Amino acid sequence: MKQKDTTLLVIGGGPGGYVAAIRAGQLGIPTVLVEGDKLGGTCLNIGCIPSKALIHLADEYDKACHFAAGKSPLGIKVDSPKLDLEQAMRWKDGVVTKLTGGVGTLLRKAGVQVVKGWASIVDGKTVDVATTEGEPVRIKCEHLVLATGSEAVALPDLPFGGNVISSTEALAFQEKPKHLVVVGAGYIGLELGIAWRKMGVDVAVVEFTGRVLPAYDEDLTRPVMAHLQKLGIVLHLGCKAEGLTESGNGLRVRSDQADEFVLPADYVLVAAGRKPRTEGFNLEALSLDMNGRAIRIDEQCRTSMRNVWAIGDVAGEPMLAHRAMAQGEMVAEIISGKRRRFSPMAIPAVCFTDPELVVAGMTPGEAKAQGLDLITAQFPFAANGRALSMESGDGFVRVLARKDTHQVLGWQAVGKNVSELSAAFCYAIEMGARLEDVAGIIHAHPTLGEAVQESALKALGHALHI
Repeated sequence: MKQKDTTLLVIGGGPGGYVAAIRAGQLGIPTVLVEGDKLGGTCLNIGCIPSKALIHLADEYDKACHFAAGKSPLGIKVDSPKLDLEQAMRWKDGVVTKLTGGVGTLLRKAGVQVVKGWASIVDGKTVDVATTEGEPVRIKCEHLVLATGSEAVALPDLPFGGNVISSTEALAFQEKPKHLVVVGAGYIGLELGIAWRKMGVDVAVVEFTGRVLPAYDEDLTRPVMAHLQKLGIVLHLGCKAEGLTESGNGLRVRSDQADEFVLPADYVLVAAGRKPRTEGFNLEALSLDMNGRAIRIDEQCRTSMRNVWAIGDVAGEPMLAHRAMAQGEMVAEIISGKRRRFSPMAIPAVCFTDPELVVAGMTPGEAKAQGLDLITAQFPFAANGRALSMESGDGFVRVLARKDTHQVLGWQAVGKNVSELSAAFCYAIEMGARLEDVAGIIHAHPTLGEAVQESALKALGHALHI
């Protein structure tokens, strides 16, 4: 078996792994990255990027249909639009290819050696790789970073296969299904369900809890719920998916009143969440401390074994690409001798539903649980000129701040394009801004950012435009 020696070995080429490798290479650390599939991991290939591309093309098609139906007050009229799904998928795949190719270029530029193949851990310093070229290689390292990501959770009554699919298959339909049933009303299920509904598919959502996006408070999810109903997505809340019908073209559902009914389904998209990927690479050889399904880590992403690190989804919640990237950069810098720890005050979470939803920092529920005395204020987009000029007056921006010092602790927003406000939210929290700081900054007019300033002004008792 061929052998390689390196200082740092990274298993997994997703956002956490490739960023760790690039930063290590920049710092002069000899680095090898092992990836069995495509560089970019779930996020770039079958997650964040293709899903947002699909959402964009669905929005554009829905807009054209809206104009064709003569429902737009803007005075725009078009002939009956048609969707070339094959071309649409080529465009989506082109976006993915451009970004994954860019990752490869950045790794080469940083001097990182990429080994294509599947890793199997021998011990904390040794990994065997079954390469795609066929010749196995043993890699010896001083530091091992585990960045293996996560995978979709299957349900006992709905194992993946056939017309029971995960988000991966839902991003790559070659033909539009007539009936799509989504099991799970979290952000993955709703993002994809909304996109396919806008492209003309009949969509039903089955959710075990009594509401959509159950991880978020109802004030935030209410505009999303209203838009789901406006789009014609059929919601079955407080219901449990029991399995496919005998013919396989329907989903048996049981309501919380114990009534059973059948939903027609060409495909059933199971969007019941994701779990850390801890199987398939002999992780058990390390006997690491675990936190449930995830690898237990400390504030520097160290595991219970010296010089073995874990970053991103394999280390548990929150399973977000930007968290993985930040952890990867930090670990590389610690290995190089820098003093770092992972203690962010805010990791933004975004749902790219319609309308979008953003949470950064502390939520009202968390504040209540901690018994904090806070000021809370929200400003509606119905009073924001930019929102109205985009035909979007739904939603609001909400701020949470300490009552004694006025330090900003949290932001939430729901509305069109509010994902772009997430950076401003995090700046305010991480830099220890007070309400007076946010209120005193001149915000460009007309922009959605004015709602950020106005929410701070309202918390201080003198909002200007409401």
